[in-house]
Amino acid sequence: MTGKFISYLRVSTQKQGQSGLGLEAQRTAVASYLNGGKWTLVQEVVEVETGKRSDRPELQKALALCRVHRATLLIAKLDRLARNVHFVSGLMEAGVKFVAVDLPEANNLSVHIMASMAEHEAKAISERTRVALAAAKAQGTVLGGLRTRKDGTPWDLASVASKGSAEGVKVRRQNRDRFISDILPMIEEKQRQGATSLREIAAALNAEGAPAPRGGEWSSVQVMRLLKAAQEKEK
Repeated sequence: MTGKFISYLRVSTQKQGQSGLGLEAQRTAVASYLNGGKWTLVQEVVEVETGKRSDRPELQKALALCRVHRATLLIAKLDRLARNVHFVSGLMEAGVKFVAVDLPEANNLSVHIMASMAEHEAKAISERTRVALAAAKAQGTVLGGLRTRKDGTPWDLASVASKGSAEGVKVRRQNRDRFISDILPMIEEKQRQGATSLREIAAALNAEGAPAPRGGEWSSVQVMRLLKAAQEKEK
């Protein structure tokens, strides 16, 4: 086993959380799964919460840590996450890999299912397009050449390209904002621990193994840019 991991442990009641009942079994399962290889357990996150709720703050914290450290979320049992498929799908959309010790193939299985559904939908769209084009051709519509809208006006290819470019910018901005939201609590924690200068913050992040936005180590300039972007984001 290699790579970085964030373990997420959950119990349903405060009593279980205080006594450790259930937590030790989960820790044992996680340790057994990671036995051997070059791996790093970056942090353990424990949550005391019912599995019926999806707004679990400690789980969100664990996901943020996974994104910051480019780590995999590791859980002892699949039901520690949620008891419905939609929530698990939401985790995958969060951009975090996760592995359940009791069912390690679940992640790949989910990906395959979604890929199959996407492929099925693509084929359905292609077939509907083929049928529509055949019907249009049968009615005398000339296919090919200058593309037009439904009202007969030509498509502005430049505007189409511009729209695609704008969507790309939107996605990059969303990824940047999510990274800022994930890393900012860590920076604030370093500041509370005494890292007051940009260089000290960068050193603390590097010591914890948190990669910079584009990989590699943090520098004081990168910290300054991120804090400035965070201020602009709040405006």
